[in-house]
Amino acid sequence: MARAQSRYVCQSCAEAFLRWEGQCRNCGAWNSLVETLIREPSKGARTSAARTAALAIRAGQAPEALARVTDVDLPRLGVGLPELDRVLGGGLVPGSVVLVGGEPGIGKSTLLLQAAAGVAAFGTVLYASGEESAAQVRLRATRLGLTDGPAGRAVRVVAESSIDRIVDLATSERPNLLIVDSIQTATVDDLDGAAGSVGQVRESALRLMELAKGSGSGSGSGGPAGRAGAIAVVLVGHVTKDGSLAGPKTLEHLVDAVIGLEGERFATLRLLRATKNRFGSTEEVGVLEMGEHGLTALGDPARAFLAEHEGGAPGSVVAPTLEGSRPLLVEVQALTASTAYGTPRRTASGIDQNRLALLVAVLGRRAGIGLGSHDVYANLAGGLVLDEPALDLPLAIALASSFRDRPVPPGTVAIGEVGLLGELRSVSGLERRLREAARLGFSRAIVPRASRGGQTPVIDGLDVVAVATLREALERALA
Repeated sequence: MARAQSRYVCQSCAEAFLRWEGQCRNCGAWNSLVETLIREPSKGARTSAARTAALAIRAGQAPEALARVTDVDLPRLGVGLPELDRVLGGGLVPGSVVLVGGEPGIGKSTLLLQAAAGVAAFGTVLYASGEESAAQVRLRATRLGLTDGPAGRAVRVVAESSIDRIVDLATSERPNLLIVDSIQTATVDDLDGAAGSVGQVRESALRLMELAKGSGSGSGSGGPAGRAGAIAVVLVGHVTKDGSLAGPKTLEHLVDAVIGLEGERFATLRLLRATKNRFGSTEEVGVLEMGEHGLTALGDPARAFLAEHEGGAPGSVVAPTLEGSRPLLVEVQALTASTAYGTPRRTASGIDQNRLALLVAVLGRRAGIGLGSHDVYANLAGGLVLDEPALDLPLAIALASSFRDRPVPPGTVAIGEVGLLGELRSVSGLERRLREAARLGFSRAIVPRASRGGQTPVIDGLDVVAVATLREALERALA
């Protein structure tokens, strides 16, 4: 049997100490000691592991050529929410660990309770809540209308924060899905640190990962897809003030997928993004709407982020963006005003502020739009957050439109990357973006001129205007 002992390990030099100290005596780093379990296997265990490895080599489990490795068909657990399944790559993989993060009150628990109800249609779910009682979870399920269906029988709820107790329950009940809400409230009995500390979060995630990866051992080929009865584990994570996931960075390295739920708390739209996914793409985005009965998929997500106002307005341009394989049209809004102070303001919402400052400089130097003495505000309608370079041209046109107080003609979209010399660069998936714009009724598109022998896409019902420079694009957009 392995002996587990608690030590305080420096995260900079890996030196271990018996008690916590403010400064590491070995490397001098401050506040770097984290309580960690040190497992020291006995001599008999090490001998047994070596003997097992030798028997495996004799049995034919030797290294194999990559081209000869057998393909494994990963089974998926559909959660009943098409947008979540899309972001996950087709559903949950049995034996995987997924981390779901988001702002407080954004709808993480609602999303996972609906996902539990979807899995309950063909399997069982264990919902372990460290933040709410079982009665509070039932109140949410009643509001969502889930207690009368299969979820009322197949979803088992326990108000528990001890990881050892949760692992024991999951081992005995063998659910298809285990949800832990949240990992910051989970504790390990062998550690003395408070819930949410670096040591507790990391050790809790390790034990849940061992449960998922080893839950079906001996009943298949050894991988997550080949183990019958493997348990998919979903963890809820909090976020910090800057929007990143709370806890150690190793938490994101341990899990198989990291899903972020984004949006404004007081708005109805929610976005699902994968910043890490071992079993699918990280470029897909899911669009959901929060309503009285929980989160539902939108019928036409492409037009969800278009602002609702009549006629053209100065400082407003529609941009066709591409999120994975899904084109979305978003309205880029800008406002310029004479500054009342010595230093003008540069405020951006949903757009990289450094990119906004760069475009202000390019507009003044290459296009004759001097904004050096003006406050500049930029925003993406609908609470969307994008860092795509293809938003450069629509943002620049919106700034010039507001500065000249001249609206862009209705039915116009713009897309393209702007260089420091004022040149326009092509973007990926241009034809797909333009086809979506034409489907939604837009009649004119301003795009970068094709280079290196390429051709400008020809779209039925859409007048595609190809330009080479930012100055030319402003002339065509604001003529």
